Amino acid sequence: MLINRDANAKGNRFAAASCAVLVAVSLAGCAARDRTTTGSVPRGGGQAIESMSASELATATDSLGKSYARNSKDRDVALRYATALQMSGRPDQALAVMRKLAIDLPQDRQVLAAYGKALASAGELEPALDAVRRAQTPEYPDWKLVSAEAAILDQLGRPQDARTLYRRALEMKPGEASVLSNLGMSHLLEGDLKGAEDYLRQAVQAQGADSRVRQNLALVVGLQGRFKEAEEIASRELSPDQARANVTYLRSMLAQQNAWNDLRDEERNTN
Repeated sequence: MLINRDANAKGNRFAAASCAVLVAVSLAGCAARDRTTTGSVPRGGGQAIESMSASELATATDSLGKSYARNSKDRDVALRYATALQMSGRPDQALAVMRKLAIDLPQDRQVLAAYGKALASAGELEPALDAVRRAQTPEYPDWKLVSAEAAILDQLGRPQDARTLYRRALEMKPGEASVLSNLGMSHLLEGDLKGAEDYLRQAVQAQGADSRVRQNLALVVGLQGRFKEAEEIASRELSPDQARANVTYLRSMLAQQNAWNDLRDEERNTN
């Protein structure tokens, strides 16, 4: 069979550019990946895992793993270990830990909430939605679980349903930074960068705003091409070299996205 080499090369470039766009989207997810955060993981065992540096996280994960191996039924250890695994980029292992704990403690609301979070992080969105809903109590609803459910609905492609729940969570907990941040990222998922920035700026001004909220703002600002401003925001959370590297990578991804758009237009014009 004869092969049109020019067409084949163009197709390869088209596929490569498409992959670049997907990488850029996944980077956005990394900054905000823990969007189902429910606050259910106990923080009494020392420093909050979410605020640890990479080296601190590695040490904590190793230590928690040893404690978990000694007694896998220790609820607090299992919850902290699963969180450490998720933060370390090991969602499948975190899910295994939480699945066992959910079997051991099927009526524990905090365990069910964390199990839903682990399922969502592993991409099992429908089971995650079920777990979070089972953790909720209609007579005394938890705003954290309402926000977690909304985040899962966003990932399922149901943004309007998600935003209804985000607004409900904000009625229950006005000005909550994590909910405002999730609402901002909901707008980002639909390509509404201005709306995303508005909510994220509210989030970073809110009490309790953490590093992830400010990194999300840096991402959204960078996606609008305001790289210097994005680097300044990121530098408040990261070292100058890390912030510069992140913005440089974002620039390259956006450049490849533009290349993808050019190729798409070229394909249309030749058809």
